[in-house]
Amino acid sequence: MSTYRWLAIVVRPELKRLIAAAVLGTLAMTCSIGLMATSAWLISRAAQHPPVLYLSVAIVAVRAFGIGRGVLRYAERLVGHDAAFRVLGRTRVEAWIDLDRAAPAGLGGTRAGDLLTRVTRDVDAVQDLLVRALLPIAISLLTGIATVALLTALLPAAGAVLLIGLSAAGLGAPTASLILSARSERRLAPTRSALTTKVHELLTGLADLTAYGATSKALEQAREQDSRLTGILQRSAAAGGLGAAVANAALALTVTGEILVGVPAVRDGRLSGVLLAVLVLTPLAAFELVTPLPAAAAQLVGGLQAADRLRALTALPDPSVAWGTETADPDLQAAVTSSVGALSARQLTVRWPGASGPALTGVDLDLLPGRRVGLIGPSGSGKSTLAASLMGFLTPEAGRITLGGTELAELDEASYRRAVVLCGQDDHVFDATVRDNLRIGKPDATDQELLATLDLVRLGTWVRRQPDGLGTTVGERGARISGGERQRLVLARALLADPAVLVLDEPTAHLDGPTADELVHDITDATHGRTVLVITHRHRDLEAVDHILDLSKETSCTNSPESRCPTTKSPTSTRIGEPPTISPPARSISSATRS
Repeated sequence: MSTYRWLAIVVRPELKRLIAAAVLGTLAMTCSIGLMATSAWLISRAAQHPPVLYLSVAIVAVRAFGIGRGVLRYAERLVGHDAAFRVLGRTRVEAWIDLDRAAPAGLGGTRAGDLLTRVTRDVDAVQDLLVRALLPIAISLLTGIATVALLTALLPAAGAVLLIGLSAAGLGAPTASLILSARSERRLAPTRSALTTKVHELLTGLADLTAYGATSKALEQAREQDSRLTGILQRSAAAGGLGAAVANAALALTVTGEILVGVPAVRDGRLSGVLLAVLVLTPLAAFELVTPLPAAAAQLVGGLQAADRLRALTALPDPSVAWGTETADPDLQAAVTSSVGALSARQLTVRWPGASGPALTGVDLDLLPGRRVGLIGPSGSGKSTLAASLMGFLTPEAGRITLGGTELAELDEASYRRAVVLCGQDDHVFDATVRDNLRIGKPDATDQELLATLDLVRLGTWVRRQPDGLGTTVGERGARISGGERQRLVLARALLADPAVLVLDEPTAHLDGPTADELVHDITDATHGRTVLVITHRHRDLEAVDHILDLSKETSCTNSPESRCPTTKSPTSTRIGEPPTISPPARSISSATRS
């Protein structure tokens, strides 16, 4: 899709309002020019001391034009900005929809600062494209034609002079401005985005930068980026100043030209002396049309670049599952917990967008109702890839994922999200209260429900000790609480959603050994009777699971009273780091292989 087509689709719903704003703006500028022309005629005619009755029509016209200019200008701004804000709201929502469609698997090649710039400054630039570029250009064109026609009717040569002057100011000034600022305008949005990214990285990594003594270097890099942006803005402003100078020079030459063609016409009797003032003073009002055009041209270029960057969001990869019916399925939650409600994967092969090869190949997995399955393996073995696939974030390149025998592509996404919840190692904790973070899992949860869930993960006592209780602010990404408290808060949020299947991806990541062991114990108690997939690289995290799949060894085993997996604490288990001896399962709880 081209940028112009994308922009047309975005603007089309508000096209009538924009046309109305252009008409109102044209009428407002017509009143302004009419006020100047009528005032010039009135002053010249009054100097001849005619009977006041001869001036009454002009006096009334001056009043009408003066009132009409203000009223119509207000109406034009009201209608135009209403349309622009509607477009802004729609554009920002569409940008978020595009990001939501691509997230999380399709955003690997983007940076947070760049995305932030797109959904803020670029969306605002599209709004400015309408009210500060397209509308002024349209109003100037329509009113300029009418003004030239008026002076042509009085004196053809005067109309020609005004046409040349308006053309020079309306086309020459913006063109000169754009030629000088073209490179700067092309670099403006990327440079601003790079600065936003650099500042974002500086703020989020400030603790580590300080610890390693790298703060000065990071600040210097931010200053260099800021200097580049300042230089671009200065060059753009200089080009705008040149455009304004060209427009003012054109105005002076046009007024001089009107005098040069008007005086001989009065001398020859081809023009009334009273109308000479009209010819000379009308360009002063007419050039108000072209004064904003250099800035409008720059805004046009910047707005189109912003539109192109927003359009690029529609081209982001969409690796997620193409979900089926949009109608909610109330029976899905019950189906997943029934005897046929297993979440299964068969011969699963998954590739991340842009990757040269698959991250996971030929995996079989069954998550039976009420059972716990452990998935272990070193970093890069495909553990998180399998979790992303089970959540529908990645469409399998080969194989299939089913819930109760039904493929994900045939299920309703909203119901599936309620039934299957992922609690990841880096789940986001918002800079909000404990209450607000928990209610993401269940928006209508009462404080009693929140505290009961916190008690399950042994965080309730800590919350009750805080002066603000559930209203305690946890800081950005949970910076005001410890790592263990943050992981427990994330787990409580997942439990509050009451999923039938809970996928835990590295729940003990970034925690010390004793804290991790305590959290695993709490997870075991809190998820009793629930279908759970525990993904980890720690063997100790899998002591209470029913079945284990080791991606690094391409093997699986079953924990039972008769047979224990060697990765758990048992008399026959091997020490971590030694190759396990796999015992044949006494009974089939879950099967999984990797080829």
